[in-house]
Amino acid sequence: MAPNLGSFELNPILPLFLSTFTTMLAVINPLEVLPVFLSITHDKDDGARRRIAFLASLYALVLVLFFLFFGAFVLKIFGVSLNMVRIAGGIVLTRIGFELFAPAGGGQGAFGSAGPNDNIAFMPLAMPLMVGPGVIATVLGMMATIERAPSEMAAYAAILGAAALAVFITYLCLAYAGRLIALIGRMGIDAITKIVGFFVSAMGVSLVFDGIVGALGTQGVKVVL
Repeated sequence: MAPNLGSFELNPILPLFLSTFTTMLAVINPLEVLPVFLSITHDKDDGARRRIAFLASLYALVLVLFFLFFGAFVLKIFGVSLNMVRIAGGIVLTRIGFELFAPAGGGQGAFGSAGPNDNIAFMPLAMPLMVGPGVIATVLGMMATIERAPSEMAAYAAILGAAALAVFITYLCLAYAGRLIALIGRMGIDAITKIVGFFVSAMGVSLVFDGIVGALGTQGVKVVL
């Protein structure tokens, strides 16, 4: 009986881990960060690039931790419900997904002029390229699922583990950026980015829908799905 009970309790955590991981990886979108990373590290050797990629990934993970734990505290101070966070976060994700369909503009190229003494690992790599509005919205939006989990600690662990895995994959992509660009090519990256944009948009719409249903439920409006 005990093994079955443990399996039952862990089942709701697995979808939370997978949904957080896929959303985080899609929103960070390492393939879109690659050209910027190569541009601002064009004068670095492979060892220096790996160090910068490691620091950027470490900063990104720390930022995710900050928004995960202190984001909820800020929401409580201002009296914002998690359902409202879901709706706002879903709108942000949907907008980001639509923007991924658009041709790459020159906005990110502005980061290419960073000076030799600038901490490029933190700015612009960790923020805003890796941890931007989409990632922040994702972290805050996933917090809304913690209250429905059988174990709050296990839910936090699932979100942290998913975020760490997404950041680690991003680190690998940046550390071997030159090889990936040569293997996939610019057209391949553009195609993958557009596909990712579609799924990011779908995830955003799902968050908005869940937030609206939850908000209506708190007002006594029953929604039959």
